[in-house]
Amino acid sequence: MIGQFVVDLPGVETEVVDGDRQIADTQEVQFGGLSLIGQLMHTVASPAVAYLLFVIGLALLLFELYTAGVGIAGMVGAGSLILGCYGLAVLPTRPIGVALLLFAMFGYGVDVQTGVPRLWTAIATVSFLLGSLVLFDGLSVSWITLLAAFVGMTLAMYAGMPTMVRTRFSTPTIGREWMIGELGEARTDIAPDGVITLRDAPWRARTNRATPIHQHERARVVAIEGVVLEVEPEAGGARDYRERKRPSD
Repeated sequence: MIGQFVVDLPGVETEVVDGDRQIADTQEVQFGGLSLIGQLMHTVASPAVAYLLFVIGLALLLFELYTAGVGIAGMVGAGSLILGCYGLAVLPTRPIGVALLLFAMFGYGVDVQTGVPRLWTAIATVSFLLGSLVLFDGLSVSWITLLAAFVGMTLAMYAGMPTMVRTRFSTPTIGREWMIGELGEARTDIAPDGVITLRDAPWRARTNRATPIHQHERARVVAIEGVVLEVEPEAGGARDYRERKRPSD
């Protein structure tokens, strides 16, 4: 037997018929759904979605800093960051978590500029991990989401971004003939591979001699192979054609 229940609702008249309470004035009840924008904002307010949008937006904007002009990455990054900020604003977010994530992007940017992941990259990675763990107050993000964000960010900043920057600044359109014969300073030991600073820009370098070039020593560029500069020690290395004496007329 299925029983019938009538609930008193504000503004709804009821009457008792044969001992049972019935609705005297039947009213149609409609349930309203969220609009498309409302559904989007409701989804963005999810902790996992807000976190991913925020970090992806920061990473794409950092990437855009090292590209010419404003491209798709910049627009997508700006949109993701705006939606991520909305999600963090409506969720119980710890300011220290946001600050750690922003500091991580700053640290990554320092080493991306140099083209070689070093101390700042390690500091930024620790900051990113801590910021991800303490971002929300009373809410938790699944370990799958955290792992995906951490691994993706680490791979991008350790390998992807430095390679992109070196490739961009070594394209033939920039012109690299001027490097032949130039003197630079070894940023690391070159034995046989390392990094050289040439006119305040870092470049991958390789010595084509058996003698290694130690850090802070002067080295001369003798050839270019792809994005790698072949160098020799300043003493006894190739000389710039501009330094050679012209034959007497």
